[in-house]
Amino acid sequence: MPFTPNVHYKMLHGFPSSSHQFRSLIGLLGLDFHIVAPDLPGFGFSSHPNYSDFAYTFDNLANVIENFTEIIGLNKYAIYVFDYGAPVGFRLAMRHPDRIAAIITQNGNAYEEGLSDAWNPVREYWKEPSNANRDAVRTALLTYEATKWQYIHGVNDTTLIAPESYELDWALLQRPGIMDIQLDLFLDYASNLKLYPAFQRYFTEKQPKLLAVWGKNNPFFLPAGAEAFWRDLPHAQVFLLDTGHFALETHGSSIVEHILKFLG
Repeated sequence: MPFTPNVHYKMLHGFPSSSHQFRSLIGLLGLDFHIVAPDLPGFGFSSHPNYSDFAYTFDNLANVIENFTEIIGLNKYAIYVFDYGAPVGFRLAMRHPDRIAAIITQNGNAYEEGLSDAWNPVREYWKEPSNANRDAVRTALLTYEATKWQYIHGVNDTTLIAPESYELDWALLQRPGIMDIQLDLFLDYASNLKLYPAFQRYFTEKQPKLLAVWGKNNPFFLPAGAEAFWRDLPHAQVFLLDTGHFALETHGSSIVEHILKFLG
């Protein structure tokens, strides 16, 4: 059945960004869909509770978004997941498969073959969560240079990247306590890999309608992660775009075309 105007459409962002990454997509799709794009706790302009009140894990991020969804009355919705938003969104889909109308995943990974060698410092942190390995992750991924690099790596024409995108991300990462929150989430990302088999069972058993639009030059999530969806969802639509991690910055109009065709 084709989707009707104003269907609910929830967007879940990734590291180190916020709902700001969806600004162009919201403008292009907002007349046809009711779009909700929350900032995860500790990201963007959202609050970041003290450690004594909140443990920064992906399970808890999913709990917050689940509660938020219920408070605003979203009973049926499509989800657009990217990067960190994927393990959050896939948790919600497993908990409430009846609520998920469709999934659009932009470098939102659920298969180990999708993880590149860029994860190696984080893998070492998982093996041994020492202060030395925590600092190594901080040096590798929590600097201005690393923030900008995530936007421009794999992009053929970097003039298409709006500088306010990575400048805003970096400015918001400077809020007190945010760096440690991010390091905690890097450590807990291992919990997502443990759930990959469960995510894949959900795909196999529930056969959700899925579109994967992947920046094929993404330094973190490889094209194999997009193509792996076909293993469990043979009718999934998969498109590899000639761009990097933040594909919306360079290929927003192409992604919108794919979404509109996908959603009927």
